[in-house]
Amino acid sequence: MTDVDALAAEPLFGLPLADLWFGLLFFILGTFLFLDGFDFGAGALFATREDAEEREQLLAAIGPFWDGNEVWLVVFGGAMFAAFPSVYANLFSRHYLLMFAILGALIVRGLSPEMYEQRHDETWQTWWGRAFVVGSLTAPFFLGMFTANWLLGATTIVTLPGIIVGLALVALTVVDGAAFLRLKTRGDLRDDLRTDGYRALGAYLVLVVATIGSVYVAAPDLRPGLFSAPVVALVVVTLALAGVYALATREDRYYLAFVAAAGLVFALVGIVAGLMYPAIDRAGGLTVESAIVSTLPLNLMSIGAAILLPLIFVYFVVLYSTFSGPIEAGESY
Repeated sequence: MTDVDALAAEPLFGLPLADLWFGLLFFILGTFLFLDGFDFGAGALFATREDAEEREQLLAAIGPFWDGNEVWLVVFGGAMFAAFPSVYANLFSRHYLLMFAILGALIVRGLSPEMYEQRHDETWQTWWGRAFVVGSLTAPFFLGMFTANWLLGATTIVTLPGIIVGLALVALTVVDGAAFLRLKTRGDLRDDLRTDGYRALGAYLVLVVATIGSVYVAAPDLRPGLFSAPVVALVVVTLALAGVYALATREDRYYLAFVAAAGLVFALVGIVAGLMYPAIDRAGGLTVESAIVSTLPLNLMSIGAAILLPLIFVYFVVLYSTFSGPIEAGESY
C-alpha cells in the first residue's frame, strides 16, 4: 500500500477528525470574536470619549493589532471551505446579503481610523470618528445575526434570535474592549472604562437570558439541547466568569479581567456549538459526519493544520509581546 493509499484508507491514527474539525472551526471563530472583539469594543467606546487625546489613546491601543486579528476570520472561512465545503456553500448562498453587510462593516471599521488620522480638521475627524463607531457596532451585530441564523437553520436574514444575539455580541465586545483598554491606558480614562465594562457586562447577561428564551420559542427541536449537561455547564461557567470579571475589574486586576472576558467569548461560542452538534447545517439537513470531506483531503488538511496553526500562534505571541504595556503619553495611531 502506498502512502497515498494509506492516507485515503482511514483517518489519521483513528482519530474522529470530523468532530475535531467541527471543534476547531468553532475554536477559530471564538478566537476571532475574542481578538477582534476588543477592537470592536474599542470602537464602540470611542463614542463615549470627547477628549481628543483620549480618542488618540484608544486608536493607539488597537493600532498594532486589529488587522492581524482579522486574520482569524479568514482562517475561519478557509477552514469551513476546506473541511465542510457544502456547509460553506449553503450558508454563504443563503445569507450572502448578510455576509456583504459584515464585510462592509469591517471595511468601514478598518478604513475609518486611517482616514481619521489623515487630517486634523474637526469636521473631517467628526465624520470619520462616527464611521469608526458605526463600523465597530455593526460588524459584531451582523456577525451575531449570522451565527444565530446558522444555529437555527434560518433561511431568512432577519430573525428575532438573530437580533438578540447580535445585540449580545455587541455588548460582549464592549466588555472585551473595556478589559483590553484598561490594560493599555492609564489615569482617568482607565477609571472611566471600569464603569463602561460593568454596564456592558450587565447588558450582556440580560441578553444571554433573552437569547436562551428566544431560541426556546423559535426552535422547539433545540429545546432538549438547552437543558443538556454541556450547555447548562457553560451557562454556569458564564455566570462564574462574569463574577470574576466584575471582581477583577473592581480590584484593578487587569489581566485577570481580560482572561475572564476571553472566557465569556469562548463560553458563548461553546454554547452555540453545543446546541448545534451533531448538525452543522440544519437548513440543509447536514450533520458533521455527512458534511465532512473525504478521508484523503481530510488527513492532508489535518497534517497542514497541525503545522500551520502553531506558527500562527507564535506570530501572535510575538506581536502581542512586542506591543505589550500601556500606551505612553503622546503615542498615537
